[in-house]
Amino acid sequence: MRQVWRGTVGLVIAATGVLATAGTGHAQRAQLTHTDYQRAERFLDWHASSLVAGDQVNPRFLKDTDRFWYRNKTMAGHQFVLVDPVANTQQPVFDHARLAAAMSLAADTSFEGHKLPFQTFDFENGERSIVFDARKRRFRCTITDYTCTLGDTLANTSRFVASPDSTVEVFYKDYNLWMRPIGGGDSTQLTTDGERFWSYGASEFRPGQLLRDRNPDPPRPQVMWAPNSKKLLVYRTDERNVNHHHYISYTSQRPRHFSQPYALPGDSIVPVPTVHVIDIETKQNIGLKLDPVANQLSMRGSPRDSVWSRDSKTFRFHYLTRASKAMYLVEGDAETGAWRFLAADSAKTWVETNPQGGPSWTLTSNGQDVIWWSERDGWAHLYRFDGRKSEAFVTAAQQDGDGEGGSASVATGSRTVNAAATVLKNRITAGAFFVKRVEFVDEATGSIYFTAHGREQGRIPYYAHLYRTDMNGSSVTLLTPEDANHDITFTPSGRFFIDTYSRVEAPPVTVLRSARDGRIIRTLETADISRIKEMGWVAREVFTVKARDGVTDLYGVIYFPSNLDPSKKYPVVEYIYPGPQVGSVRPWSFAVGSENRAMAELGFIVVTIDHLGTPMRSKAFHDNYYGNFIDNGLPDHIEGLKQLAARYPFMDLDRVGIWGHSGGGFASTDAILRFPEFYKVAVSGAGNHDNASYNIYWAEKYQGLMKKDTVKGTDNYKPSANKTYAKNLQGKLLLMHGDMDDNVHPAMTIQLVDELIKANRDFDLVIAPDRGHGLNEPYFVRRRWDYFVRHLMGAEPPANYEIQRGSSGN
Repeated sequence: MRQVWRGTVGLVIAATGVLATAGTGHAQRAQLTHTDYQRAERFLDWHASSLVAGDQVNPRFLKDTDRFWYRNKTMAGHQFVLVDPVANTQQPVFDHARLAAAMSLAADTSFEGHKLPFQTFDFENGERSIVFDARKRRFRCTITDYTCTLGDTLANTSRFVASPDSTVEVFYKDYNLWMRPIGGGDSTQLTTDGERFWSYGASEFRPGQLLRDRNPDPPRPQVMWAPNSKKLLVYRTDERNVNHHHYISYTSQRPRHFSQPYALPGDSIVPVPTVHVIDIETKQNIGLKLDPVANQLSMRGSPRDSVWSRDSKTFRFHYLTRASKAMYLVEGDAETGAWRFLAADSAKTWVETNPQGGPSWTLTSNGQDVIWWSERDGWAHLYRFDGRKSEAFVTAAQQDGDGEGGSASVATGSRTVNAAATVLKNRITAGAFFVKRVEFVDEATGSIYFTAHGREQGRIPYYAHLYRTDMNGSSVTLLTPEDANHDITFTPSGRFFIDTYSRVEAPPVTVLRSARDGRIIRTLETADISRIKEMGWVAREVFTVKARDGVTDLYGVIYFPSNLDPSKKYPVVEYIYPGPQVGSVRPWSFAVGSENRAMAELGFIVVTIDHLGTPMRSKAFHDNYYGNFIDNGLPDHIEGLKQLAARYPFMDLDRVGIWGHSGGGFASTDAILRFPEFYKVAVSGAGNHDNASYNIYWAEKYQGLMKKDTVKGTDNYKPSANKTYAKNLQGKLLLMHGDMDDNVHPAMTIQLVDELIKANRDFDLVIAPDRGHGLNEPYFVRRRWDYFVRHLMGAEPPANYEIQRGSSGN
């Protein structure tokens, strides 16, 4: 039986929705007060996280060593901590009080040692000095005798990419790449044929960026230097003939127009990415012509791996074909532009790149072994391909065009990779579990360290653990035994790793461990949540229910009001993000504050569920509603809520609401339109209500290529568009969208509005001027709260309550 929490401040009226009026015998709507909202506001992340100490360790490694420092949150503010794993020592980087005094003397102002006004710094003079920016000035302070000097804050240099030998740096200007000596000197133009929507190393500014700044700084180019500092690998995408999405900003006296290339499902002309190799001395420019044609391309391998070979003769990258039907790992020759495949995957639904943000491939430094992340057997696992024995290089003569940067032609063949093209040595991992990513490869011992979900029986499958195996996968060793979610960072040598582990209901502990056996060398930090608990905060709880099939276990979390009274009935609010790239429950680790936690404090039971069709389980689990976007996992949500209500009779299933943003905006509107008997209120932000109007990379991946029926005048996207079901609306629906949303275009909400008007349905609409995709400002949070309080709880919110933004952390 779960513990019933009773706080000192509560919403007694929240469970009933009505109050008796003294002396009249009539009923009136309950009134939530300013105090009720103020209490809930405390549990928003940007307030709550500042009340927790010791919960974040983000290591910054010193050059050529395993030593690192991190900025630790304390009860009073923060402290900079230095760790030496080899010596097993942990100490302050400097004397914080003495540094504050030195800064105060130099700047003629006052600083406090526990609240130093900077978050990062650089060592100088053999770690005897540090340099940092604070209060728009550059400080240079010794940490031996504690003296500081002041200078002007340096200009932003993030747009420059320095060569490995630190002699020159590359930057982007006027659609082309330029180079200049570090420390001063004339600039040299490396490319000359760049043009708008076909530039080198950078994409055009998105409308939202242009709106914020009429003259934004040039972007940092996407380039990868060869180790010998003589060649560059640069990303380039041809968007010149792609149709545009258009945007109008109405807040100025004369409305302003913006646009951007935006390919939609069914478009015949879409962006085509490729890579170029540029010799910085000769200015030779070789553009690879890939076959099959790339639709998405990435120059990212594992954190350990360099995209370039050590001898600077070859380079590697991976790319996806349209609708993510196939993915290829390519090796290119830096001298000739010839290329070959090293590994590949294809699927009837889609080939997944690592959904956990990790790389899909790792190459050993000698180029002999490719470690390939793949779901080819129905689970995410690691495979070992031969990096030397694959098909012959496709030479420049075999490519369409001469391969020079000035050629606009791109091969459009349909070449396929057969079994003979790549050589699989062996699979590395196997079983009914999901490999998250490769964390480190120790080439000296042949050890592979990886994180995975679901390998430990009887534990929540979304909790990640670290394992070690070898290239043959002959044995697997668990290195993080605690039943919790483990977030791992290896030191550069691979001898140690930093492990922050927590559970949904248990705060994080960060430890330094030995990579050899997982032994804890020292505890770095243990999170202190005492201050937030004193306010009545209670943790969310994990539950399991059965999916629509009555067999598959689903996992979710539930938020109870801190003053829960089981004798009362509570309205239920569900938060949904349908994926398929992620699920509703984020993160699967400890989180002290969120809008869901705050909403529960208003007097709701708040639920999130990761349904069929979300990642980190089997491929079949993930593929569940491929090609049928409108499913959104909603049958699982309804079945899950019914099972929870049987467990917790205080959940009122006659008052169920749902909210979400982006994909969640699409899904929450879908819920109230297709299941009006169950969902009574929906709040939907920035929804991609018709994925025929959304970008090809996401829409075509999960819905498939567009198939038009010219006889019936329809296509395979229309049945999954919310506007198709507008006439079904019975409950209360609030739609919100930013008019400068350059991710999910506001046209999708306006098209839905058009159909709702045609169907003569009542709804509510908030158009957010000059806002992009997020809508996480206090005003929109408050409007969500008000809508559920008024239409689901049956109470009146305090008029025009103003949420303060605050800041998360110290």
